[in-house]
Amino acid sequence: MRCPYCKHFDSRVIDTSHDVKGGVRRRRECEHCGQRFSTYERPVLAAPLIIKQDGTREEFDREKLMHGIWIACAKRPVPATEVDRLVGEIESALQSMGKAEVSSRVVGDMVIAGLKELDLIAYIRFAIVYLGLDDLQAIREEIDRLLEG
Repeated sequence: MRCPYCKHFDSRVIDTSHDVKGGVRRRRECEHCGQRFSTYERPVLAAPLIIKQDGTREEFDREKLMHGIWIACAKRPVPATEVDRLVGEIESALQSMGKAEVSSRVVGDMVIAGLKELDLIAYIRFAIVYLGLDDLQAIREEIDRLLEG
């Protein structure tokens, strides 16, 4: 593992821990400069291709999904760990489907369901774009549905 400080290749593992998703966190110390740093390892499972609305296909991009969720959660009291958890759950669900291709609608539905549990304002922000709520009446109806349930 290359040291992020001095770029030297030799480091030794000081501590190893596992998370619930099968990932491994390793605390390392550079043999050259003595700096300590952490590395994270997680299994890479094949995620399906995402079929966009226009019919094009693209690889699932965890960072793109996280960025979209963060836009909806901007200036909201949503912990980073919760956004990471939601993205991880969506990625795991897609992988466990065992399909080669999945509609972007499936991913969007998972995001909107997750945001509804996480933060209702973030949900509304995402829903405005995802559900095409293009006027105030449609937004109001969606808010009324949330308030009733």
